[in-house]
Amino acid sequence: MPAQKILLYPHPILKTFCNPVPAIDDEIRRLVEDLIDTMRAGPGSVGVAAPQIGATVRVCVVDVSASRLGKENNHGLLVMVNPEIVRREGDTIGREGCMSVPDYTGDVERATAVTVRFLDGDGAEREVAATGFEAIAIQHEMDHLDGILFLDRIVSLKTGLFRRKSYK
Repeated sequence: MPAQKILLYPHPILKTFCNPVPAIDDEIRRLVEDLIDTMRAGPGSVGVAAPQIGATVRVCVVDVSASRLGKENNHGLLVMVNPEIVRREGDTIGREGCMSVPDYTGDVERATAVTVRFLDGDGAEREVAATGFEAIAIQHEMDHLDGILFLDRIVSLKTGLFRRKSYK
């Protein structure tokens, strides 16, 4: 499938709480393919969530393996349907960006480690313990499923929001 158009803030779908997926069917499998293709086509993208391409269901993908920040510590491509964080640990503040907010980055506080339970693209239940950059990417994408953007989590609007110099 071709990469899909990313919705840009302030599109109202980006602020929507997404519905659980009742069953993994052909429509959801196509959505997963679209998410993967869109993530891989995005400049520097390590994840994308369904609402970013207009679908209001609880599906997202994360793959930090090609990123210099995540290539040493990752689970490869994670297809997450109905994900939920079951454990959080530690905290850190780091710079985040988002394809739906291409002109800005910001300092956001996140857990340094998370355990997430989800269904994979085949409907199998999985539980993954992620740390570092992968944990941050998972939290970022899962926030999209709750209608939360990194802009909502900026540690300080006065000192923690930055205009992006280039989007690569």
